[in-house]
Amino acid sequence: MSDFRCLKVERVVLTCWYGPSQRLTAASRSTLIFPDIRSFSLLSSSLTIFYLVSWVPDSTLLIHPSSFLLSRVVFRVKPSFTGIILDELADFLEKRGVAPSYRAKQITDWIYKKRVASFDAMTDLPNELRVELAAEFDTPKTEVVRVLGSKDTTQKFLFRLRDQSLIESVLIQASPALYGQHSDRRTICVSSQVGCAYGCKFCASGLEGFTRNLDAAEMVQQLIEIEKKSGEKIDNVVFMGMGEPLANLKNLLRAIRIINAPWGLGIGARHITVSTSGLAPQIRELANESTQFRLALSLHGATDEVRGQIMPVNRRYPLKVLFEACDYYVAKKRRITFEYILIAGVNDSDEQARELAKIARRLWAKINLIPYNTVEGLEWSRPPRAQQEKFQSILRKHGVVATLRREKGGDIAAACGQLRLQTRRSARLRMERPG
Repeated sequence: MSDFRCLKVERVVLTCWYGPSQRLTAASRSTLIFPDIRSFSLLSSSLTIFYLVSWVPDSTLLIHPSSFLLSRVVFRVKPSFTGIILDELADFLEKRGVAPSYRAKQITDWIYKKRVASFDAMTDLPNELRVELAAEFDTPKTEVVRVLGSKDTTQKFLFRLRDQSLIESVLIQASPALYGQHSDRRTICVSSQVGCAYGCKFCASGLEGFTRNLDAAEMVQQLIEIEKKSGEKIDNVVFMGMGEPLANLKNLLRAIRIINAPWGLGIGARHITVSTSGLAPQIRELANESTQFRLALSLHGATDEVRGQIMPVNRRYPLKVLFEACDYYVAKKRRITFEYILIAGVNDSDEQARELAKIARRLWAKINLIPYNTVEGLEWSRPPRAQQEKFQSILRKHGVVATLRREKGGDIAAACGQLRLQTRRSARLRMERPG
C-alpha cells in the first residue's frame, strides 16, 4: 500500500449509492467532484475511514463499507526532490513567475550540497515558495534499516523505500584502509531496480523476481544516505547493484546527470561506471550519450554455449549481436571493461581463457576477473586460487590487461542481492512460526 503523503491528488470523485441494496444502478447514484483533497478530507472524516481495495497507476478505488460509497481519487506520485534537475527546476519556477532567476540554483544547493531533508529547512527561500515546492515535490523516503561492516572495511546498507521495497548498496574502501590508513578512494555500488528480471545464474538479485524500476531520486538517495551514515565522501560510483541498469535507462541517465553535474553531487564522469548483462540495443544508445562515463559488460562466458548456461539474456542477444553493439560503442566512446566471474568447472577452463583473450583484443577491452561469491541456494563455487591465477596468466600471455579482484565483503554477504534476500526470507520464517 502506498503512503498517501507522497501522492499529489488532482481531484476526487465521490459517487453515492442509496438504499439497502449494493446493486449499483445509474438511477440510484449521485456524483460529487471535489477540486482537491482538502475539501474531500473534510467530508470523508465524518463518514468513518475509507480503505484501499485496489490500485492502478493513475487511480485508487476506496470503498466505504457501510454506506455503499465509492470514491475515485485521481492522483500522480509526487517526485522526490533528490531527483530534481536544475534546468527543469528553473523552467518550473519561471512558469510560476518566481523571481529572481538564481532561485533554482539556490534550491539545488540546499538539496545536493547542504543535503537538507525538507523544504522547511531552506531558510533563505520565501515561505510561499517553500509551500509551493512542498506541494509539488516529495521529501526522500529512503530509510537505512540495516548496516553490515566487513573486516576489510566494506559496508553493506539495506534500504527500505517508500513502498516498503528493500534494496541494497555497498560502500567499498580502497586497499590502503586494510593496513590501518585512511582510504584514499571510496566506491559505492548502487542498485537500479528492486529485484531483477534477467535471472543470471550466479546472482541473488533475481532469485525472487523483479518488482519495479527505481526512479532517479532513489538512486541518488543511496549516495546521499551512505555519505551521511558513513561520514565518508564517495569518489566512485558503479551501477552494479541490484537490477539491470540498462533496462531502466531513462531513470539511470537522469541519476547520472545529477550525480555528475556541478550543481548536483559533482562526481566526475570518468568515476561513474555502468554495468550491464548485455542489452545490445541500449549499449548502442549509451554510445550516443555525451557524458563520458564508463561501461562494464558482465560477460562471464567466452562462447555462447558457456555464457548461455550462466546468463539467460544470451539467448536474446548472443555474442555476435552483443559484440557488434560493443564495436559501435568502442568506436564512438572509448575502452570497455569485461566483468568475468570465475565459477569452478563452468567458465574457468584454459580454453575459455584463450577465447576470452581473442574477444578482448578485438574490442581493446580490459578484463576484471572476479572469484565467485557463494550465494545461499545456488550450487556453484569459486575455483582454487591457483586456477584463478592460471586463468589470469593465460590472458596476460595473450597481451590482455587482466586484473584478479581481491574479494571484499565476503563475510557480510556483500554480493549483489544477498542481504535483501536473507532479510526477506528471515521475515517470512518469523511470520510462519506458530505463536
